Amino acid sequence: MNEEIEFILDSAKEAMNNAIEHLIKELRTIRAGKATPSMLSNVMVDYYGSQTPLSQVANVNTPDPRTISVQPWEKNMLQPIEKAIQIANLGFNPMNNGDIIMINVPPLTEERRIGLAKQAKAEAEHAKVGIRNARKDANNEIKKTDISDDLKKDAEASVQSLTDTFVKQIDEKLAVKEVEIMKV
Repeated sequence: MNEEIEFILDSAKEAMNNAIEHLIKELRTIRAGKATPSMLSNVMVDYYGSQTPLSQVANVNTPDPRTISVQPWEKNMLQPIEKAIQIANLGFNPMNNGDIIMINVPPLTEERRIGLAKQAKAEAEHAKVGIRNARKDANNEIKKTDISDDLKKDAEASVQSLTDTFVKQIDEKLAVKEVEIMKV
């Protein structure tokens, strides 16, 4: 296969990999019953005037499956961290005891589990859209090349095969996450 086509296929593969990585990151933030530090990964804290990820201003742990503890590295950051967790609208009620912030993660109701499963499906669909966009871009680039029609058809078939592989990966990751969410 010619170099130009290989470059187009590599670019498409990279874009599709990025879509998968983004999906994995998003699925990690969707709660699935037990508490994990990644549930707070999107929380941004006002740290001396700049928005900083929570993990850079505090130690986030899970002492047990229903509790998240946030221990700031500077005591004066307790209030800003507590406020940031509330603003993040994650459905958590942080409790500040003067040294550490404790968050009790309530058990999921059936209704909430169904909502989270829908959220996971929506994230998977976003990833599929990203993969389809990468396929479209690759196919457009292939059409612009100065190669024979047969080579173009082969290259487009390779792009479609890549697309099918990545969509299958998304479906598998979604299925695992749905099982995790729905498990009581």
